[in-house]
Amino acid sequence: MNKADLIDKIAASAGISKVQAATAIDTMVAGITASIKKGERVTLVGFGTFALSQRKARNGRNPQTGAVIKIAARKVAKFTPGVELKKAVNKK
Repeated sequence: MNKADLIDKIAASAGISKVQAATAIDTMVAGITASIKKGERVTLVGFGTFALSQRKARNGRNPQTGAVIKIAARKVAKFTPGVELKKAVNKK
């Protein structure tokens, strides 16, 4: 499923236009992004939690040459699924 498919599904199930559904999705993504950039956690109960995680600097290898390269420290977005999402995915 891509963004366009999600917009179609939300518009149909909520009885709103595709433009309104697209605006809602864009606003949600922008809000989550802004909160994570500030270092805040975003928890959607039953779905999961978005958080900021720090990766340490480390050494890696160039797969073509085998040479050691330094990989800089960086911040990454992390998603942890909630209990309800885990149950739904593992249901048979």
